[in-house]
Amino acid sequence: MLEEIGEAESEGRTESRDLENDDDSSISSASSAGTIKPLSTKSLFSRPSGTQGRSYSQTSWTSYFAQEIYLQNDKVSPAITHHAYLTPPKNSGPLFVMHHGAGSSGLSFAVCSSEIRKQLPNAGVMSLDARGHGATAIRVEDNQAEKEPVDMSLPVLSRDLVDSLQLLQERLLWLKLPDLILVGHSLGGAVVTDVAKSGALGGSVLAFAVLDVVEGSVIDALQSMQTYLSTRPCSFKTLSNGIEWHLRTRTVRDLKSACVSVPGLLQSVPSGAWTWRTDLGATEPFWEGWFVGLSFKFLSARGAKLLLLAGTDRLDKELMIGQMQGKYQLQVIPEAGHFIHEDTPYKAASILVDFYRRNDGSTLVLPPKVGDLLKHKQEVGAFAK
Repeated sequence: MLEEIGEAESEGRTESRDLENDDDSSISSASSAGTIKPLSTKSLFSRPSGTQGRSYSQTSWTSYFAQEIYLQNDKVSPAITHHAYLTPPKNSGPLFVMHHGAGSSGLSFAVCSSEIRKQLPNAGVMSLDARGHGATAIRVEDNQAEKEPVDMSLPVLSRDLVDSLQLLQERLLWLKLPDLILVGHSLGGAVVTDVAKSGALGGSVLAFAVLDVVEGSVIDALQSMQTYLSTRPCSFKTLSNGIEWHLRTRTVRDLKSACVSVPGLLQSVPSGAWTWRTDLGATEPFWEGWFVGLSFKFLSARGAKLLLLAGTDRLDKELMIGQMQGKYQLQVIPEAGHFIHEDTPYKAASILVDFYRRNDGSTLVLPPKVGDLLKHKQEVGAFAK
């Protein structure tokens, strides 16, 4: 959402009297390469029209998912307990596996996931909290410093996704994984692409979708990310203030989405304020590694692939050529910002459901064989006589 960075920078300055430092924010916004559109002076100090009288109260995850699940993995060091929101599939339905962007949480896909299930009732959804985010927790050993940096490298995040699915299969006693549709936003798009390219999940991956991240534009955007992070509020007096700020700065543009997703980004501290849960400034050493080579991996990975963008200006040359060659499905929602699945959850869900249906081999209807057609024609002719 680079087109929103100008707005966030200005808004961050007006909020600064309530703030302390500013190390934490939402780097996933780096992956949109639009034009910076600063707000006018008047709009800096006024609420956007239509916001008066709105309720910025938190909405529980229980409105969108059947359960939350903790999956402990002691086979890696340090051990980790993955947390995810889950609605299991029914009657051999597919499982949509959602991976959020940096700074977000599994709740980023809450409203979109609910809409998917309304349109595809047998489908399941698993929306993960990545390490360092949400309620996923890394075990701190006695000989470890509690603030030791979290390894957020792409290979580790990809391994986490694969491990989580295998642990889920064991927990739910599935003989095999259901058909998987991997869906990743921003950093999550890089993770699901890396997993699809690796083949680590075998033939279980039916298709994968990448939401609003393009290698060329995000690499350019990373140059200004630390400056962007320094303009963001570091705390909010109340959780409702945090939700309202995300809407006022158009970081998230849908009220229903913001009321469920923003609480996953923040945590309460003893002073009563709410601070960012994830220190994104500390992840800078991993930024380029997340995205370098993304376009090549996306185009060369096996399986059906979808690129869902908020604007065609985000396409780099490699993806433009691939799109002209028909190597992937491209969909654009121009009215959305970077958090495309939160800003337009109903439209994003419809696109994802349609993408699944296009590639669902179980419902593929093959044309009749020529021999059967000739036989039928002969039978009809004999009956007519």
